[in-house]
Amino acid sequence: MTFPDIPLPNRPLALKATSITTPRGYAWAAPFMFVLAGFLLYWQGPDLLRDYQISQNPLLLENGDIRDGKCQTRKAVFTDCEARLVYTYDGMSYDSEVHIFFVDAHSGDYETGLVISAEHPELATISLGLDKLCNRIISFGALIVLIGGLCLTSIFLGFRVAWVRSRLTTPAVLTPIPVEITAFNERGRTLFVTYADKLAEKKTKRTAYTRFSKGREPIIIGEAKGHAVALAVRHGRTSLPILLDDRLERIMMTDEERAAALAVIQAEQVSEAEARPPSLREPAKKGRILRGILTFLAVILLFAVGLLGFWFWYVLSSPTQFNQIGMEINNLMPQPVNEWGCDQLQKRFGNDRAPYGCTAGDFTSWK
Repeated sequence: MTFPDIPLPNRPLALKATSITTPRGYAWAAPFMFVLAGFLLYWQGPDLLRDYQISQNPLLLENGDIRDGKCQTRKAVFTDCEARLVYTYDGMSYDSEVHIFFVDAHSGDYETGLVISAEHPELATISLGLDKLCNRIISFGALIVLIGGLCLTSIFLGFRVAWVRSRLTTPAVLTPIPVEITAFNERGRTLFVTYADKLAEKKTKRTAYTRFSKGREPIIIGEAKGHAVALAVRHGRTSLPILLDDRLERIMMTDEERAAALAVIQAEQVSEAEARPPSLREPAKKGRILRGILTFLAVILLFAVGLLGFWFWYVLSSPTQFNQIGMEINNLMPQPVNEWGCDQLQKRFGNDRAPYGCTAGDFTSWK
């Protein structure tokens, strides 16, 4: 079907404000993100601040008592540890708890000791927390940035949809455009549809959301790269396209005008148009999943190459053996690779203390 052949009235037209919506679950998305960010700050913020203060002047206590210490690894990389610390210093007894969270692919037990601040002995942690301090700060910061970005994105999306809806009821010139259906989701009597104007000539490609009541569906006019292509219109200068329903009830026009437009659309659609939306949902889903998997693998590959390059720089050229990120990467390497890396470091820093990942049982000498 060629879009100029669609006989829409040659005058400004209004659309129903409900023709575009926010994603499902949007109402609770931003509050949930705020609550989650608050929980993370409450859970890890004080421990990170305490351990940073301790790291400025740490003191290892040989007679400290670490009780009920345990670490749990989730999803193979996310580790959280907790312990109760009981110790005496300068005649004063202290009893506190510590919780730390970091990213690590380590398997097996961790060895750790009790460390306090020489200036503020009431501040205590485990040496593992200080060894992983950089890791913890980066992990915590990445989570906060991710959650904050999602929250701001959801707020921006809500404002943009509200602005577009406020403009739709004002008559404006409608420009027919093709849009790509990226997701179908039927829940009860409602069909939720996600679509994007990837096929139009406009440089800015935007994703939009809508929903259809039972018995209504988009006007499918073709297929592109495994995705259904549907008919939408751009209302004046609004930023988001509006997906049309198969009865054109979203456009405010007379019954005669609507019937004339539908007659042309139905005449030009292929004979299997009624079966096309269900048949295209599965290919679209499969194509979306495949692209997601390939993107994920590409990100993992780039990340792995970056880590490997940093590791080579650390063991061969780093000006210090105590580079926090380098120590973490070297410790995660398989044993033969770790041993080779430690040998390279020992050749350059053998007269100094061994870094984390290359230490013997005394946590000081080279292994």
